[in-house]
Amino acid sequence: MKNFVVRKVAVLGAGVMGAQIAAHCVNAKVPVVLFDLPDTTGPVKNGIVLRAIENLKKLNPAPLGNKDDAIHIQPANYEENLELLRGCDVIIEAIAERMDWKHDLYRKVAPFVSDNAIFASNTSGLPIARLAEAMDDALKSRFCGVHFFNPPRYMHLVELIPTPATRPEILDDLETFLTSTLGKGVVRAKDTPNFIANRVGIFGMLATIKEAEKYGLSFEVVDDLTGVRLGRAKSATFRTADVVGLDTMAHVIKTMQDTLPASIDPFAQHFATPPVLKALVDKGALGQKSGAGFYRKDGKAIKVLDAAKGGYVESSGKADDLVARIMKKKDPAERLKLLRESDHPQAKFLWAIFRDAFHYIAVHLESIADTARDVDFALRWGFGWSTGPFETWQAAGWKQVTEWVKADIDAGEALSEAPLPKWVFDGPVAKANGVHTKEGSWSPSRKQFVARSTLPVYARQIFRAPLLGEGAATGATGGTPAFEDDSVRVWTLESSKGASDGSDVLILSIKTKVHAIGPGVIAGLLRAVDLAESQYRGLVIWSPDDPFSVGADLQAMMPVFMSGGAAAIDVEEKKMQDAWMRIKYAQVPVVTAVSGMALGGACELIVHSSKTVASLESYIGLVEVGVGLIPGAGGLKEGALRGAQAAQAAGMTDVFPFIKNWFLNAAMANVSKSALEAQQMGYLRATDTIVFNNHELLWTAINAASSMHAGGYRPPLRPTAFPVAGRTGVATIKAQLVNMRDGGFISQHDFYLASGIANVMCGGDVEATAQADEQWLLDLERKFFTELVNHPKSQERMMGMMQTGKPVRN
Repeated sequence: MKNFVVRKVAVLGAGVMGAQIAAHCVNAKVPVVLFDLPDTTGPVKNGIVLRAIENLKKLNPAPLGNKDDAIHIQPANYEENLELLRGCDVIIEAIAERMDWKHDLYRKVAPFVSDNAIFASNTSGLPIARLAEAMDDALKSRFCGVHFFNPPRYMHLVELIPTPATRPEILDDLETFLTSTLGKGVVRAKDTPNFIANRVGIFGMLATIKEAEKYGLSFEVVDDLTGVRLGRAKSATFRTADVVGLDTMAHVIKTMQDTLPASIDPFAQHFATPPVLKALVDKGALGQKSGAGFYRKDGKAIKVLDAAKGGYVESSGKADDLVARIMKKKDPAERLKLLRESDHPQAKFLWAIFRDAFHYIAVHLESIADTARDVDFALRWGFGWSTGPFETWQAAGWKQVTEWVKADIDAGEALSEAPLPKWVFDGPVAKANGVHTKEGSWSPSRKQFVARSTLPVYARQIFRAPLLGEGAATGATGGTPAFEDDSVRVWTLESSKGASDGSDVLILSIKTKVHAIGPGVIAGLLRAVDLAESQYRGLVIWSPDDPFSVGADLQAMMPVFMSGGAAAIDVEEKKMQDAWMRIKYAQVPVVTAVSGMALGGACELIVHSSKTVASLESYIGLVEVGVGLIPGAGGLKEGALRGAQAAQAAGMTDVFPFIKNWFLNAAMANVSKSALEAQQMGYLRATDTIVFNNHELLWTAINAASSMHAGGYRPPLRPTAFPVAGRTGVATIKAQLVNMRDGGFISQHDFYLASGIANVMCGGDVEATAQADEQWLLDLERKFFTELVNHPKSQERMMGMMQTGKPVRN
């Protein structure tokens, strides 16, 4: 086996997609050369690229996990810098979707592409084989299509499209790089117009517009019906179009019109650009990037387009209660049956878009994808569907849904008269009652169920993305339980799962709602640490779904407070402090495997662990001031201790500069926007590991714990005493807080909370030269925390959060 090492990437084209692909590469610590045309309007030839790099720092959502990493994007232009291509292992072309422009660029750069480099075109639908026509045979063999979805940092899907000349190992190497280094879900698509996700997804949007017109539904009603109620992205249909860009959507539709005549696609009559979309594009209302599209933001209000009047009106439409109740039914078969049988126009609309999707994917599966799995993952990862269309069909009862779709086709209710293919009714699929089985997913071209890829990179994914019908073990059900209750599941892997000595590492998963930490979780963690110390190489704290944890369980604390008051809360908070200290000084490594939110007490758990393995998309912070409290489980103590250690390492006696940022982040309830930013904030250490593919998180964490044990792990020695900033540090912070309060930037209660945080982190009312130990600071934390539980303003914040889920600023 040889390793394909990517030392540097070149991106050709500094437009929206090119610049953001470059940004995501540097997120993954891959240096990038970003090319564009020479700037003829300014003094610097690389002006176009330099402006694109600066713009990356301003965009929201942020393409860069850490804005400072923009320095690792090297600007270049095609006139002066083509020699830089020789040092690049992967070259991604991402210029405008013009075949002639791409061909011209390929001819220009080809002499500078190294003999072993992979060359890929990022295109949303241009034919890859035709793009390759501008290349010689040697470069053709290393060329393929690669379709990132926008925005590249956040969208999981990348479609990989070969040409007949592409060498298989090129695809394998690129898939490995995309999967592990960039953290993507790769689907291999056939070289057909718009590939898989856009082909099915844009058809679905066109069908949705068509059916909405038929049943007289407004844009905001359609979005309420086709968003989270349907298990799809919150942006639903028309908001998604606004986010993607209406010009982009129009371009993809035009590609379908130009390349999919009725002789190829029996649904072609419905590929006309909707008049409302054309009108918006013609007047420059391109969606979010232009400030208006199907929706427009007026101040704080979001208004929706009234197509009949041509203006924007207050958004008020939503799903009818009857239809909303149907959509809450847990049984997919019952849901579809009720929608189909209802006379309510919203219900009829929903059945229609389900039927249209099932009809389209069945007719086109063989031409656009190798297996049904590719279609489901493409829609899940590219359009934010929680369940793919084939999964939904199968879960609702394959044979029954098939009969319903056929009946609508026969009755002329469907969008096309094209019959369902024979494999839907007869043979292995009908016998298995679906396209997904333990043996694999159905491939019409191969006429068999095809197992998943066995590329070595997937050995890092202990639990791969699940598919309904496969019946494979998941992170919630797999492994061998050690013990389990309502709060935690503690278990181990079978040794055959592929992680090095994975069965020798204990795993704890929190089971509570949003993985909130209550007394049951703390008891389970302590029991797991005891068990790990006696029988295992380490303990990994990981949950199979996001978030990692939203922190302490306020609801669970209410009965404790009602029965015993603040004194009872003090007892519970002491238990939490002791638990995190037990984890910090455990005799085996305790590794936290973090993805999604890790707030409050969960952040405090992380900073006490031996090591953290975090997904890039980890949002970590001490947010207790939002509920009228302060971090009370050692988060402030740990910040003070780390500040003292940093000051000592720098040879300084003044610790205040080293605790200032930790104080500010806690006092302002700042949450990292990525794991990279969490590292910058100090919540993750420089020695912690950041992974880009969530499915590799557990594998990496288990191997980290095992290797730490193999290296002779010993817990840190307890510091006997360390310097604190004392009352001088408190006074310095309070002086700044007074200005913020008097200037109206913070409330009086914010001032009180921040002063308490300062008092704890500086060691209380002691001299600036004083020494403290961990327990002294923990006691200070707990004392003020308990006082706040009785404070009316803090109680208002706690009740507000529990009732609305939003912070109260009082």
